[in-house]
Amino acid sequence: MNKVRVGIWGLGRAGAAMHTAEIGAHAEKFEIVAGCDTTPERAEAFARTYKAPGYTDPAQFLADQNIELVAVATRSLDHVRHAQAALEAGFAVLLEKPLAQSRAEAEALVEMDRKYPGKLFCRQNRRFEPAFQHVREIIDSGILGKVHTIKLRRNNFSRRDDWQALLSEGGGQLNNWGPHLIDHALQFLHYRVDAVWGELKLVAAQGDAEDSVKILIKGKDGCTVDIEIFGGAALPANVYEVYGSRGALVSADEQDLKLRYIEPDYELKPYPAKKDNPPGSGWIFADNAQLPWRRLTIMTEPKLKVNMNSLYGCLYDTLRDGKPFPIKLEEALAVIEICDIVKSQSPIYINLQS
Repeated sequence: MNKVRVGIWGLGRAGAAMHTAEIGAHAEKFEIVAGCDTTPERAEAFARTYKAPGYTDPAQFLADQNIELVAVATRSLDHVRHAQAALEAGFAVLLEKPLAQSRAEAEALVEMDRKYPGKLFCRQNRRFEPAFQHVREIIDSGILGKVHTIKLRRNNFSRRDDWQALLSEGGGQLNNWGPHLIDHALQFLHYRVDAVWGELKLVAAQGDAEDSVKILIKGKDGCTVDIEIFGGAALPANVYEVYGSRGALVSADEQDLKLRYIEPDYELKPYPAKKDNPPGSGWIFADNAQLPWRRLTIMTEPKLKVNMNSLYGCLYDTLRDGKPFPIKLEEALAVIEICDIVKSQSPIYINLQS
């Protein structure tokens, strides 16, 4: 098999752990041939592990013609600049999130995509989460009726104190977890957005960047996606909650999905509202008492057999077989546009820019 030769730029948590693991899941399709990090210890450790050059000089890294694809996993502030440098050096690029710090900054990526078509790829890898795919399948089946509210949660309690806690380094949960859940939200809403409200707070982290994110995205079809990414939440919350006109779905851990829904064959007939007083206690309204509710708990097993390692498999199919890459640049740019709106509503970022 004609393997894709990968150079990883940035050997921190994402580059040296996430990317290498995902590439390793497709060892028959990819080969790690080079790495680059400004920290010598990281470059040396990489070289020992992968028996490949570990550069500390980006110019030497970009001059390595054994590389075919550069995975840009450097710090957030460097993503656009490093993606552009790798494209100009002749490589295909897989760019980590956040693609850019703003939609305006991302315009350079749009220009590069025009100049080097079919070379720039966006790593919205959590698009391939099995739970996300399965929840989408259940919503699309119609069993929950018309969905009006979707809640997405990634909550914990963390006194984080690395660069991801500093605004000056492009840190903060809006840049870290935000792109993943905003991408999910836009997929649920089919990119038809009517309004966005956001609130950013610093609760437990030790820097000055937000560790708690609240975003409401109202879709044009009447559905609202409620996003929470809380770094100051001492108790967990359901990862997914979906509410529709005929039922609901919740998942506490992404491993199991719990549903309660009205029997699909049961017709919800309209009843005229009356000026009468409520008929005693309980829920003796319309046909409440006879609604045929069904309960179901199922394992997360989407029909589309994907997982967190699937992005690299899709990338191989694109580079070698010309198949369309499932994550479009304009979809990733739409995520940045939502982030821009949320930042424009937050004193944290308003004060940073002033």
